[in-house]
Amino acid sequence: MSLESCELIDLPKIQDPRGNLTFVEGHNHIPFDIKRVFYLYDVPGGAERAGHALKTCHQLLIAMSGSFDVILYDGREKKRFHLNRSYYGLHIPPMIWREIDNFSSGSVCLALASELYNSDDYYRDYHGFLRALTQEQM
Repeated sequence: MSLESCELIDLPKIQDPRGNLTFVEGHNHIPFDIKRVFYLYDVPGGAERAGHALKTCHQLLIAMSGSFDVILYDGREKKRFHLNRSYYGLHIPPMIWREIDNFSSGSVCLALASELYNSDDYYRDYHGFLRALTQEQM
């Protein structure tokens, strides 16, 4: 995978004077079925989250409240995305290293995942991730 396969997805937004509504449907708005949902909140100022890559799992990250930055690395280049709208999602396919930082006060990061949690699906060591990329390219 490369950073070219990572994309911001504009999610449906139904505007109403009583409040807006956004929804996400697997294989309709995003390229995978949703098997797991989790969220990050109460992240202390200056803290970083993530710091891993996934072997097979796709994810969509959404800033439900506040804002944060997602830094992606595919082994060749890095790209930073600033998420601050609840109707945009960042699709991250497998084998992309991700870090999340610059959380604003009160921010909530929603993650939709294509797989159930499996600790064996994670590269938590950056150098191990780079070695796996090199082996994949051989």
